[in-house]
Amino acid sequence: MYFTLGEVISLLAFGLLCMHFLAAVRVRELALQAVGRASKQDEFQLLDQSVHIRRMSLSRDDRGRWHIWRQYRFDYTYEGVERRQGFVIMLGKQLQSIVVSERDPTLH
Repeated sequence: MYFTLGEVISLLAFGLLCMHFLAAVRVRELALQAVGRASKQDEFQLLDQSVHIRRMSLSRDDRGRWHIWRQYRFDYTYEGVERRQGFVIMLGKQLQSIVVSERDPTLH
């Protein structure tokens, strides 16, 4: 059985696409875990238990290597009343930052 060059290139492209998809799913899971840890530390509640991709681009790390930069959005609340939006930024598989607003002061 012989494969044409077009079939080989198609299979390679499909394989690369599958690898990219699996890596993207893994980075999303890492982002969700990071937000979960931050929610326990900063005492906010992660709503919907999910993060959603908002932006994606190429960026260099500290060593000058190219990675995919991703910004994910998530919803959270402090008191269970007001829904707020936060962001988690990943460069490759590394967490860059988690952005949440400060808790409003409680007036008695």
